[in-house]
Amino acid sequence: MSKSIIPTHLRYTENHEWALAGTDGTVLVGITDHAQHLLGDLVFVEIPEVGREVAANESCVVVESVKAASDVYSPLDGVIVEVNEALADNPELINQDPYGEGWIFRLKTPASVDGLLDAAAYEAVARADDEEDEMPSTLANPALV
Repeated sequence: MSKSIIPTHLRYTENHEWALAGTDGTVLVGITDHAQHLLGDLVFVEIPEVGREVAANESCVVVESVKAASDVYSPLDGVIVEVNEALADNPELINQDPYGEGWIFRLKTPASVDGLLDAAAYEAVARADDEEDEMPSTLANPALV
């Protein structure tokens, strides 16, 4: 596995989002270090509108890199109450600091992050993802070249 950083105080999804619960009923959301490594240099982030209601696992953000465009999913049901406006002019903040300045949105939710993956479980997901990438490309397992 690549040397991705996986902080133990965060929760994760299998889609490579991280979530940090605040004390005010909000959850800060971004994409993981592993995800930003897979995407490469980000060139654009389509941030969601404040006030948008989202469901768990609903696509609500698009990030575009020099390699591909990828959806970012909400980890929980809730309402987006804040977005990281700095990403409009500086999408590379996600590459530089995915768990800090590169956060994407804040969600107001009654749901708990406890049902999401802990760091050890997410590490297993990221490791499996890396192993799939290392498999030879076949029709059953295509890979971009």
